[in-house]
Amino acid sequence: MFGRRRKRNEEPADGSKAAESVEATAEDAPDETEVRRVRLEPAPRPDGPWDLSEVGKPGQGRVDLGGMFVPGVQGMELRVEVAGDSIVAATVVLKDSAIQLQAFAAPRREGIWSEVREEIAGGITQQGGIIDEIEGPLGWELRAQVPVQLPDGKRGMQVVRFVGVDGPRWFLRGVISGQGAVQPQAAGLLEQIFRDTVVVRGDRPMAPRDPIVLKLPEDAKMVAEGVKQEQAPEDAATTSRFAGGLDKLRRGPEISEVR
Repeated sequence: MFGRRRKRNEEPADGSKAAESVEATAEDAPDETEVRRVRLEPAPRPDGPWDLSEVGKPGQGRVDLGGMFVPGVQGMELRVEVAGDSIVAATVVLKDSAIQLQAFAAPRREGIWSEVREEIAGGITQQGGIIDEIEGPLGWELRAQVPVQLPDGKRGMQVVRFVGVDGPRWFLRGVISGQGAVQPQAAGLLEQIFRDTVVVRGDRPMAPRDPIVLKLPEDAKMVAEGVKQEQAPEDAATTSRFAGGLDKLRRGPEISEVR
């Protein structure tokens, strides 16, 4: 039940000073930066990732996955991952590092990356993981140590980096793993792939946070063993769908050496 707010020059009934009441009200109010944090408009993207409307020839040097154009790099493997019957993510593997890319619909005038970071951090912390939020080469990111089950059955920690950028009506999230996460200074090429990705949001109505569905490229060269389905252990899933490489997505076909 809400009471009437006392005016600044109104004396309270108990004889205490009005100024003290005003100070208490100010202290109890939420910090303005906290209120505005999750409602900021998308920041400028002078270095990408790009919207389809911002690129003249998106297919030049990139792999067409329908909802995304992913830069092709010599020697890379491109793995698509499925949820149900839909392809919802693509992972670029380069030697001992990888970055998973996934695009989502977003509100027209609000960025969601700051809110998503809080969700991911909360889910990983609940698992017993460790989170650091820092400003890296791609902007604000999460560097996490996530509990996982090792092949020998023992428990270990996996180091991953969660990066994200808000675009016009879309949000692109990346999960960097391997040496690119353990030694961030070695992730320059993966970071450039993230920056040079083109997102195809489309004009059809989509609820905010719905994944932008991908498709296989027509000229894909398939690797047979890549079609085996893998399922992550139940305790590796976080409470946020944006945890990406940590939820129960299934690995799909792999495409080798795409240029």
